[in-house]
Amino acid sequence: MPLHPIARTSLPDAVFDQLSSEICHGELAPGAPLPSERVLCAALGVNRGAVREALKRLAQAGLVVIRHGGPTRVLDFTESAGLDLLARLLLRSDGTLDLGVGRSVLEMRSALGPEIAAQCARRRADPIAEELERVVGEMEAADQDLARLSELGMEYWRLLSRGSDNVAYQLACNTLHRTYDMIRSALLQAMAPELLDCERHRQIAAAVRKRDTEAAARTARELLGRSERRILQVLETLGRAGEVRS
Repeated sequence: MPLHPIARTSLPDAVFDQLSSEICHGELAPGAPLPSERVLCAALGVNRGAVREALKRLAQAGLVVIRHGGPTRVLDFTESAGLDLLARLLLRSDGTLDLGVGRSVLEMRSALGPEIAAQCARRRADPIAEELERVVGEMEAADQDLARLSELGMEYWRLLSRGSDNVAYQLACNTLHRTYDMIRSALLQAMAPELLDCERHRQIAAAVRKRDTEAAARTARELLGRSERRILQVLETLGRAGEVRS
C-alpha cells in the first residue's frame, strides 16, 4: 500500500481521504487488515489522534470495521456504505473517470427523476410551484448560457426534490449533484438539449401546480432522456481516453 506523508492543515481529513481512496479503488481489498495505528502514523507522518479520528470516520462511512483487540478490517463497501461514496468512486485515485460508476449515476438519475417529479406533483405546496416557474423564467432569460443553465437546472431539481417531501429523495439528489459537479464542465455540451428545453421544464412546473402526477413523471422522463445518450457517449469517451475531468 503506497502511502505517503500528509502535508495538510486538517490531518484527520487528509488521512481519511488517502485511506478511503485506497479502499474505494481496490488497493485494499475487502477483508484485508489495515496497518496498525503505529505503522499508519509512521507512514503518513501524523499523530495517533489524527489516525484514530480518520479510522472512526472510515467506520462511520461503512468502509472498515474496527475490532478492539484485533485489526481494523476493510469492508465490502457495496454492502455497507451509502450514496455519499458515489462522488469518491467516480474519479479513480489517479484522477481518471471510472466509466462504470459514471454509468451507474446516469441510470440512477434517469430512474429517480420522474419519480421525484411525480411525488412533487402529488404533495406540492403552492410556493414550490411558484419557485419552479420562477426558475424556468430565469432559464429562458439565460438563453444559450449553458453554465448558467446548468446552475439553474440543479436549482430546479432541488426544488422538485424538496417538494416531494421525501428526505431520501432529497439526500439522493444532493449526492447526484455533488457527483455531477466533479465533471460538470465535460458534460455541458452533452446536456445542452436538456438544459435548453425550457418548454418541458415549464410543463413539469405546470403539472406540479395541477397535481398531475402522470404528466409530471412523463415529462420529466422525456426531459432527462433528451441528453441521456449524449452524456453516456461523453462518459465512454472519457473512460476510454483516461482523461481527467474535475
